[in-house]
Amino acid sequence: FFSTAATDKMAIVSAGAWAELTAQVTALQQEVDTLKTAGNPMTNADLDTLWLMLCAIVVFFMQTGFTMLECGSCRAKNVVNIVFKNSMDACCAALSWWAIGWALAYGGDTVSGGRNVFIGGGEFFLVSSGHFPNTAFAGWFFQWAFAATTATIISGAVAERCAVGGYIIVSIAMTAVIYPVVVHWIWSGAGWLSAFCDTSAFGRVGTNGMIDFAGSGVVHLTGGVGAFVGALIIGPRRGRFGPAGESEEEKEFRETRYRPHNQVLLCTGTLILWLGWYGFNAGSTLMLSGNASLIAAKVCVTTTLAAGCGGITTVLMSRIFMGHFDVNYMMNGILGGLVSVTAPCSVVEPWAAAVIGAIGGVVFYGYARLLLKLKIDDVLCASGVHGACGIWGVIAVGLFCTKENLISAYGVSDPTVYGLFYGGGGEQLGVQLLGVFAIMVWVGLMSALVFGVLKVTGLLRVKAEEEDMGLDRSEHGGVGFQLGSRPGSASILKVGQVEPDV
Repeated sequence: FFSTAATDKMAIVSAGAWAELTAQVTALQQEVDTLKTAGNPMTNADLDTLWLMLCAIVVFFMQTGFTMLECGSCRAKNVVNIVFKNSMDACCAALSWWAIGWALAYGGDTVSGGRNVFIGGGEFFLVSSGHFPNTAFAGWFFQWAFAATTATIISGAVAERCAVGGYIIVSIAMTAVIYPVVVHWIWSGAGWLSAFCDTSAFGRVGTNGMIDFAGSGVVHLTGGVGAFVGALIIGPRRGRFGPAGESEEEKEFRETRYRPHNQVLLCTGTLILWLGWYGFNAGSTLMLSGNASLIAAKVCVTTTLAAGCGGITTVLMSRIFMGHFDVNYMMNGILGGLVSVTAPCSVVEPWAAAVIGAIGGVVFYGYARLLLKLKIDDVLCASGVHGACGIWGVIAVGLFCTKENLISAYGVSDPTVYGLFYGGGGEQLGVQLLGVFAIMVWVGLMSALVFGVLKVTGLLRVKAEEEDMGLDRSEHGGVGFQLGSRPGSASILKVGQVEPDV
């Protein structure tokens, strides 16, 4: 339809126009990119920081759950003391984690060469040899919430007879020294058990190091061992256990006197803790960008299944062996399932999480009954929920960890060492057991030192008459609940008078 001359002319014009159009499109794309950046300034780093801060807030809210659980589990005459101690845990942890804890756990100025496989050595009071990086503040905030949780675990074991001053010293020692060392071993970039350790620079035990995603060992076993040692050294509450040969009627009456005084508080506190565990476990991805959001979602699933199976298992066991559906055991079974899945939550399949939670319920129930046989008065059975179930959670990694999940959650390329049940050999299980042993030895010895010194100096336990009266009056000058009487009435007790065990 066109002549040859006309066609050549169109080709020349089209080539020129195409070059100009290409230049205009390129310029337009640059303007669009600029507008995107200006209108939506959130980067992956911003998203990760926001995620970490929100999860830290959720984890801190667990302090409310711990407080309500402990208040409900103890007698009404000690609730003010419990509220005070748990609040002091957060306050003491804030200062001790800032001054010392963070430095021993994660600190280590590369300029001063302060890092080693056992303990951190820099950034005390968040001051380094240079400018403390802004990117570290979210991590500090998140880890502070974990430190406060570890200290609060001990509170339930020594409740109703521990002196305020002595408890504050325990809380500071735990968050400033004992817990941070465990964190350094397993979660820092230099620890001898850490999966995040640069092996070429520092060295670590095992091919993968110890896998403890959110803290069955680091947080819960540490707190659980401290709770056991504390309960053992401080001794049982007055009248908690009877003499040998006590009749079943007398034993039942004694059990009734020391039962939780408020099941509603106990249950509400447990459900708040379950909620907080999503920040605890899913937040341990430390980010949302990349593949981390998918890992966080899966962690929420495994956490949920373990909690449900733990609660169902213990309530069924209470029905079979105790003759009734015990609410207290069910709540602790939920917590036992949660603790059990905290280490393996990112590296196991959902079915395995359900099994781990159910076994966690069995572990808790058996441990709780054993403590009663041994007459060790751990009021909330914190050493069972956090200690025994923490051990099981760490071990479960060595059994149920899959190759695919290890690649996804820890970035291990073509792993040859993983869960025993999946053909990964026994090395990972061995490393997990070594980690359990190391935590128990370190925390056990250090806790025994702290509690022992406090007991020898008379700072650990209140006087017998003060314990009988209730710590609300003896330590805090008032009561949390008015037990059927008006303030100022004749029912107000003086030192040495015994209030009914409610």
